[in-house]
Amino acid sequence: MTITRVAGNGGLPMINVSNDHADAVISVYAGQVLSFTPKGAADLLFVSDKAYYAEGKAIKGGVPICWPWFGADPEGKGRPAHGFMRNRMWSEWETRENADGSTTVILGVESSPETLAIWPHAFRLAMEITVGKTLQLALVTRNTGDAAFTITQAMHTYFAVGDIAQATVTGLEGTQYLDKAADGNGATKQQDGAISINSEVDRVYLGVPAELAIVDGALNRTIRITSSGNNTAVVWNPWAKIAAGMADLQDDDYTRFVCVETTNAADDVVEVAAGSEFRLLAEYAL
Repeated sequence: MTITRVAGNGGLPMINVSNDHADAVISVYAGQVLSFTPKGAADLLFVSDKAYYAEGKAIKGGVPICWPWFGADPEGKGRPAHGFMRNRMWSEWETRENADGSTTVILGVESSPETLAIWPHAFRLAMEITVGKTLQLALVTRNTGDAAFTITQAMHTYFAVGDIAQATVTGLEGTQYLDKAADGNGATKQQDGAISINSEVDRVYLGVPAELAIVDGALNRTIRITSSGNNTAVVWNPWAKIAAGMADLQDDDYTRFVCVETTNAADDVVEVAAGSEFRLLAEYAL
């Protein structure tokens, strides 16, 4: 096992992990995995070549963390979309080698006067990242205050595909979803067959199973996604027009990724009691 701590793009602190199973790049800023490459395989994750690497900016790609809310400010106060963790410096709390040859890195953030001014709750938030034959992620929310709070959240993962036209998302057949792209109010629809993407897709799937997959015809591989702690999942691709308007995406980048997000979104709201914790888990494998 080799762990190297470096100043990455924009001088942001990065942790490079290499073991017998895989290589990974983890940004301490934003608590964000940027790369996971199993030995002998291509990277499972996509990061834009035009991504911002600067404090206060979100990094476009990898596994951004949306917390303590997913989407727009639920209270309509003008606070940042997707919360305040994806553009904040985290800390390295622990790094260890495991008996199976995998490597675990734990990054975290604790509430501070700055966070309390945005969201008035005491917390400890950890991202537990295990790099092995698979990538295992645990987003752990601990309520360190004396009253319960509620959260919505996501691992907003950008998965790399060879060509979006040859990729499908499976496992959600027959599932109800809120169609945010076609109807901003989120009219409920039912998924018919595997998900093919040939236009903007922004959907919150409800009552989702534990196992999903991205079948990639161009790269001739299947990425398997296993999750727990969530009742919802989001599938997102901005397609051409929206991608062209994003300064941190190349115009044709939408053909190179699909976001399949492990979420507590929409009505899948989590209450965390005082002194307790909640774990949102995801695992990615070939």
